[in-house]
Amino acid sequence: MVVGTGKITFRLYDIHSLKEKRKIVRSQTDRVKNKFNISIAETGLNDNFTWSEIGFSITGNDRRTVNSTLDRIIEMMDGMGLAQIVDTKIEIINY
Repeated sequence: MVVGTGKITFRLYDIHSLKEKRKIVRSQTDRVKNKFNISIAETGLNDNFTWSEIGFSITGNDRRTVNSTLDRIIEMMDGMGLAQIVDTKIEIINY
């Protein structure tokens, strides 16, 4: 079994309330969750409306497939254009 995790830190521009931030974060996470069937949630910076941290995880049986999926998730979130990616981290663990 292979477990892949990722964390993306976003910078949100022209956002003036937590309600606006939640709308963007929910849009991002729902799209990715529906496409890749993964676990994904806002994991940090919850009370700051100009920054967002989203964590996600995936399991599989092949390291290359998990790594490729993690890369495609990051590319998809970047391609949405809803926020600027400031930092990304991924980790792959073999069990």
